[in-house]
Amino acid sequence: MLNNRTGNRRMFLEELIKIPDFVIILAVYAILNVVAFMFYLQDKKAARKNTSRIPENLLLVYALIGPFGSFAAMQIFRHKTLKLKFFLVPGFMVLHGVILIRVLIFVD
Repeated sequence: MLNNRTGNRRMFLEELIKIPDFVIILAVYAILNVVAFMFYLQDKKAARKNTSRIPENLLLVYALIGPFGSFAAMQIFRHKTLKLKFFLVPGFMVLHGVILIRVLIFVD
């Protein structure tokens, strides 16, 4: 009898604190964009101090993973905004927007 009550209580708690899938997806996505933002900030600080920098191709990979954070950092810190290959970042944002809309539509 005790196991049944414990099981019912566990099921009740799981239903009470169940986080929808789209919330988890958006939270992970936001974290990835914050990480990308931080890498651009780190590279900008290194550029000012004339110390070891993050390679541009790696910054582009971060932009592919977190384009909104990368773009925000580029605009706020005026970093890599004139480099031709960093014109890809807005394209990454469009790509991610399309993917996010598609994922959010089809997630339960």
